Amino acid sequence: MKKNKTVEYGKYGLLFLIPFFLVFLVFQLYPLLYTFYNSLIYSAKNGRYVTETVGLGNFTNYVFAKTGSEFWQSLMVTVVLWILNFIPQILLALLLAAWFTDIKIKLKGSGIYKVIMYMPNIITAATIAVLFYGLFEVNGPITTIFKDLGWCDKGGILNHGWASLIIIAFIQFWMWYGNTMIVLCAGILGINPSLYEAASVDGASSKQQFFKITLPLLKPILQYTLVTSAIGGLQMYDIPQLFNEGGPVVVTGSGSSVNSTTTVVMLIKKYVSAGGTQDFGKAAAYSVMLFAFTLIISLLFYRLTAEKSSKDGR
Repeated sequence: MKKNKTVEYGKYGLLFLIPFFLVFLVFQLYPLLYTFYNSLIYSAKNGRYVTETVGLGNFTNYVFAKTGSEFWQSLMVTVVLWILNFIPQILLALLLAAWFTDIKIKLKGSGIYKVIMYMPNIITAATIAVLFYGLFEVNGPITTIFKDLGWCDKGGILNHGWASLIIIAFIQFWMWYGNTMIVLCAGILGINPSLYEAASVDGASSKQQFFKITLPLLKPILQYTLVTSAIGGLQMYDIPQLFNEGGPVVVTGSGSSVNSTTTVVMLIKKYVSAGGTQDFGKAAAYSVMLFAFTLIISLLFYRLTAEKSSKDGR
């Protein structure tokens, strides 16, 4: 008897992965390794960068110096901006996702609401930033109203660093809460409906179902949301850049100045751009530190949201 030939489909899946790995190697892995290399060989002298083996000198001089560093100031600004926008974002997204997927409510026209809430994510970040900057600049309509009411001085709202931080965080929150809501809705709809039916028969309230069924089974989606949000939040550039003119300048212990809305990526861009402050070694060192910090935060979130396995391995 002839044996039926079986087709191995796994090898075809590997072929489809080749383009991804090629793009990753060329546009992500190589630039990352080259950045590590630059952090060890470039240094600035007399306003010009020179190639020399400095080892960890860029890290010891600019990141871990005893007198302080502008890197830590910009990192603090970046983290504060991310926290201010992500906490209300995830809370509102969870609330809306639970509301839209609730079997008891059966909200009519939920698709229209989802599209409306998702629309800010379609618009480019630079466009929204320019819009809000026009509203809150010195002669902007909202600033003019605040001046007439005596709520701000002649310098305008953006002259205060805390106000710029709140506006930038609100823009990030407004742009991304709809996207997060859609992702969480997809995760909730993937949960077996029979679990909710059984809980309803046992008399569990909607609140109990949310905390005992939805949240535990939504951990993988929450893990994805946390990690991707942290990576994107720590790489903020376009919106803070347009608001960087507002806010006071903070002088660090080393004597260097950092604007109160300057993120790490903006600081890196400052030392990469041509000009008197160009320093590839410093920019590369800051990039490596940002990569390390992002990796640590991502691994921490992954650890906190990972499924706990029992001792017998089940």
